[in-house]
Amino acid sequence: MGASMTAWATRLASAELAAVLPRRWAHTRGVASRAVALEGVLRGRSDLLVAAATLHDVGYAPRLAVTGFHPLDGARFLRDEHHADERLTRLVANHSFALLEAEERGLGEVLVAEFPLLGDPLLVDALVYCDMTTTPDGHRTTAPARIAEITGRYGPDSVVGRFIQRAAPKILASVGRIEAALAAQPR
Repeated sequence: MGASMTAWATRLASAELAAVLPRRWAHTRGVASRAVALEGVLRGRSDLLVAAATLHDVGYAPRLAVTGFHPLDGARFLRDEHHADERLTRLVANHSFALLEAEERGLGEVLVAEFPLLGDPLLVDALVYCDMTTTPDGHRTTAPARIAEITGRYGPDSVVGRFIQRAAPKILASVGRIEAALAAQPR
């Protein structure tokens, strides 16, 4: 994987998001920055995390929005057009408990069939942590504040609002596990 994977991911995400969705690009850069900071926790898997963090929202790019469900659209783009690493596509497809939103959209079976959850709980938690502690503008925040922001932006009765409320306990647990791992790191 290495730096070339991270550089590739950055070029690709920038090309798809920076000009057309600058706020989404700011969020993406913030999420990737958070991922870089987890190197000590991930024991050799940080390059994969940084690439996934950099590409997690690429499916929002208007030209890629086929289903309107960005985790699935982004993962399909990475798989079909770029033949990306399977672990990377599975992380992108399932970031931040996307399966729960897929179920809300009637796409749960499709997501599971095409992109099963990666069997690496630490990487899954780390990507949730990075995404859910970064504001839409790329700044640090807390997971509860991020959940509240998403609920407020979309509305509690929307598909995204229902999903984020269902996912909140899992998000908080993932973030808590990563925060505990960070606290246990030698200083």
